[in-house]
Amino acid sequence: MKKTVQQLAAWLNIENQSFGDVVVTGVSIDTRTIEQGDLFIPFRGEQTNGHRFVEKAFEQGAVASLWLKDEPNPPANVPLIFVDDAEEALQQMARAYRAEHNATFIGITGSNGKTSSKDILAGALAPFYKVQKTIGNFNNQLGLPITILRLDEDTEIAVLEMGMSGFGEIEFLTKLARPHLAVITNIGEAHMQDLGSRAGIAKAKFEIVDGLLPGGKLFYDGDEPLLAELVASASRDDIEYVSFGFDGAHAQTASNITTVDNGSQFEASGVVNGEYFISVLGKHQVKNTLSTMLIANHLRLTDEQIRASLAQVVLTDMRMQLIDTAHTLFINDAYNAAPTSMKAAIDFMKTTTLRDEKWLVLGDMLELGDDELTFHASIAESIEADKVAGVCLYGPRMKALYDALLPTLGERVLHSEDVAPMIERIREQAGKNSVVLVKASRGMKLERVIEAFQ
Repeated sequence: MKKTVQQLAAWLNIENQSFGDVVVTGVSIDTRTIEQGDLFIPFRGEQTNGHRFVEKAFEQGAVASLWLKDEPNPPANVPLIFVDDAEEALQQMARAYRAEHNATFIGITGSNGKTSSKDILAGALAPFYKVQKTIGNFNNQLGLPITILRLDEDTEIAVLEMGMSGFGEIEFLTKLARPHLAVITNIGEAHMQDLGSRAGIAKAKFEIVDGLLPGGKLFYDGDEPLLAELVASASRDDIEYVSFGFDGAHAQTASNITTVDNGSQFEASGVVNGEYFISVLGKHQVKNTLSTMLIANHLRLTDEQIRASLAQVVLTDMRMQLIDTAHTLFINDAYNAAPTSMKAAIDFMKTTTLRDEKWLVLGDMLELGDDELTFHASIAESIEADKVAGVCLYGPRMKALYDALLPTLGERVLHSEDVAPMIERIREQAGKNSVVLVKASRGMKLERVIEAFQ
């Protein structure tokens, strides 16, 4: 983005802006990561007031800043844009920039696999288009507009992740981004405490169609009955609904999935056909790849181009990430967890030939609502005693899974609310012939187990 302060002010319906010729090339809400040319956005909350950091923002490279009209003592002789509400101003600027941007916008939501799908899609398209994607967890009502305002003016593809915790949030984000294409990866159990049921979660995710531009396409997990029902009853007939999955007559399917060196090989059938490889582990990651194949085909990539680009895709860290230490081989999947993704990762461990001896290090799954202990205990159905050398469980909620596993695993299962005993168990009993899956919700920071061996 290259806009003058005067142009930004015009987006906000502000006239007679001083320092109007100053050029802004990005936005930031954090002085620790500010870049030269940024517009600083100060937020005021109960715990802190961003206006205290405005002068530091200029010292760090900001060339302009918003300032709330009712905030006293604005600094003199620097470019300030006075607004009533910083969050609304940020969103209004993003809408304005989006309206004049010529990129193809792609929105991605779902209970699990949003970030992996985003990474796979962006990586597959990058050799052929100028692509920018959501960085980190900038996927909410603040992060999405920042992502849009950080797009280069010549970006051709914008891949935008959309997260939520309640009804109406995806609707807000999709109407701000107005995507040409959208993806719903799957429906899991995260945010059950706010949305009440999987049906409620599906309804909230399906809000992504509300902002989808006419003539657009929604790519969705056709193996999920809740999504199939929503598609069947959808009121919009000016968009196309395209399914992918493993079971049924979908536009894109995959079969014969096998683990090979540092990745997965599979047979694709449908819109895109043939043998394909991705440098990502897990059947669930192959499913995440199917939406990419459909979108790449829509954007006129050939099967051979798709095959070549998928082979070099790299995911964000902590998504089925192989980490080979001097002690043992770890699979770091500790970025997030819910019952659906937890079972998928465990299913992968049953079939992988990466190592003969298999360990599970699992931590609490958060935001599951009143039935959280039942969800944790249900993971026992996916753990077969003869397929694991040991299981280490971390966090108070995982006590429910420990109780369910104890009769069959005995001393091979350990529960702790401290990572130290688990690290010691792995150090004493696992070795070079072992592969250790580490998975939990982000708040548990279970990657600390792996860090102890690096």
